[in-house]
Amino acid sequence: VQLVESGGGLVQAGGSLRLSCTASGSTSSINVIAWHRQAPGKQRESIATITSGGGLTHYRDSVKGRFTISRDTDKNTVFLQMDNLKPEDTAVYYCNAIKLEFGVGMVEYWGQGTQVTVSS
Repeated sequence: VQLVESGGGLVQAGGSLRLSCTASGSTSSINVIAWHRQAPGKQRESIATITSGGGLTHYRDSVKGRFTISRDTDKNTVFLQMDNLKPEDTAVYYCNAIKLEFGVGMVEYWGQGTQVTVSS
């Protein structure tokens, strides 16, 4: 599975960005796709997840009400709409997929990351 993120950039506080994560390769049996972020000097954290089956979503408290995760199954793409951005949202954002691999179990795949910078 290959994951490619796009949509990062520089935005002023209060602005919006939409990140995209497109999966290619053997994408069947992907159970969950998530967005994570890692700010300088901090640990990587999960901020939003969506299940492949029912499209159930979950958000980290710090982004609830501001970020929305969604999917386009026809295009194998997951989006992260980020509104009312704050300087503390500045981080590298990563797409992550968890897939059931036959004979192996659950395997994680990661994209290369996209930088989001929010200026005050």
